[in-house]
Amino acid sequence: MGQRLSGGRSCLDVPGRLLPQPPPSPPPVRRKLALLFAMLCIWLYMFLYSCAGSCAAAPGLLLLGSGSRAAHAPPAPAPGPDGTTPRLPFQAAPATPLAAGREPAEGAASQEEQSPETPDSPSPISSFFSGSGSKQLPQAIIIGVKKGGTRALLEFLRVHPDVRAVGAEPHFFDRSYDKGLAWYRDLMPRTLDGQITMEKTPSYFVTREAPARISAMSKDTKLIVVVRDPVTRAISDYTQTLSKRPDIPTFESLTFKNRTTGLIDTSWSAIRIGIYAKHLEHWLRHFPIGQMLFVSGERLISDPAGELGRVQDFLGLKRIITDKHFYFNETKGFPCLKKAEGSSKPHCLGKTKGRTHPEIDREVVRLLRDFYRPFNLKFYQMTGQDFGWD
Repeated sequence: MGQRLSGGRSCLDVPGRLLPQPPPSPPPVRRKLALLFAMLCIWLYMFLYSCAGSCAAAPGLLLLGSGSRAAHAPPAPAPGPDGTTPRLPFQAAPATPLAAGREPAEGAASQEEQSPETPDSPSPISSFFSGSGSKQLPQAIIIGVKKGGTRALLEFLRVHPDVRAVGAEPHFFDRSYDKGLAWYRDLMPRTLDGQITMEKTPSYFVTREAPARISAMSKDTKLIVVVRDPVTRAISDYTQTLSKRPDIPTFESLTFKNRTTGLIDTSWSAIRIGIYAKHLEHWLRHFPIGQMLFVSGERLISDPAGELGRVQDFLGLKRIITDKHFYFNETKGFPCLKKAEGSSKPHCLGKTKGRTHPEIDREVVRLLRDFYRPFNLKFYQMTGQDFGWD
């Protein structure tokens, strides 16, 4: 048998405290809690990761437009290839009161289109994953027209989780083309696989160089044009300029080269923009008509879900934006979104939209309708759509 120790005890009788003992097992409740906590952490990580791109565009409440000015400010110029920062273009002041109501007025209005209407601010979750995704050149562009409803359309589209759009108008293909595609791409928001990058600059539609430049970027770019009764559009254009510069000439004096003969002044941008058929001809030299979608600005107000359905189909998106997203704001006279991107409060287009138009002489309106009628009919034929303006 074993060797005897002092006191007559065998080595087999050494107390258990002298031998190594296994650690006591944790109580069953503690093990379950630890397992539950680990599963919760994994679920939370996967949820946040999947929401990095899509949750930023999930519906939140929108009465179209008014976000923070900081978020709407145009993006700062990125350094060029040589490391220097490009200078902002200089805008000269108009020389005469009459000129003030014409071309410079178009530039002033264009600045308003960019300014405080739509933030490009991501949601907190999107900000947390700001490094996710990549910046892509836009696959779809809203190219026009000014005062047609382009801002409303972009606001509506941003509700879709698969649409990511830059807020401020880039004006790349008309004003900043010399800065290069790398500069343009850097303006875009980050997107994940399956998401579409978009931008809107209404002046592209009337810029002669824009069709060729966009085609050079990608012949597959989808183009969206929001059009509106050209007479109403011209008055709205004038109203916007008048709100900024009350001293401009009257609408009637700007409309005619000679009021006695009734000769319309097509050099005035407010009139020229509405000759849609003429501008469309330039685009059809570079893009097939099937690659362009023409949205009715009137139906965007009377049936926003219907028009958005057409747009979502055109972009190859699932129809997520429906009637349930809209309500009509009686004060503004516009449809508004119940929920907007990154928001949980009602939000409509800001005070720069829905201004009361000045009274225009009925004879002037009649002459303008007579002027636009043949151009409208040709536009209907070119697009295969009757917009009902005549």
